[in-house]
Amino acid sequence: MRTQSEVYAMNLNQDIQQLNNKIDLYRRKLEAAKLRDDQKSVLQFKKELSTLSRKVASIKGMRGAQNAGKAEELKTLGFSRALTKAEQADMGKFKKTVRGLVVVHPLTALGKEMGISEVTGYAPAKF
Repeated sequence: MRTQSEVYAMNLNQDIQQLNNKIDLYRRKLEAAKLRDDQKSVLQFKKELSTLSRKVASIKGMRGAQNAGKAEELKTLGFSRALTKAEQADMGKFKKTVRGLVVVHPLTALGKEMGISEVTGYAPAKF
């Protein structure tokens, strides 16, 4: 079951994707308008592109703030360490044995935000 923050993050990613699709559409329309030498349409598409670009930047800022908050929350947990390959291989069993374990991969947005270099587990107690 997904937490509310995970659903919110998915919605942000979907919003960014939809806005990027619109930006691509307007860029193609802008090029077509330039070829037609239609100055009114060119100005309109440039205005739309700048508006959409600002929205994307705003959403990415919100996503960054959300990741920073989650990183701070994880750092307040009592214990963290890098996970061994054996622990990573059977993650389901490992999560069942350790209560409250949160695993962060270095290639995810959260992992990059935290600056970790290997798969790390965070938990309230030593594991």
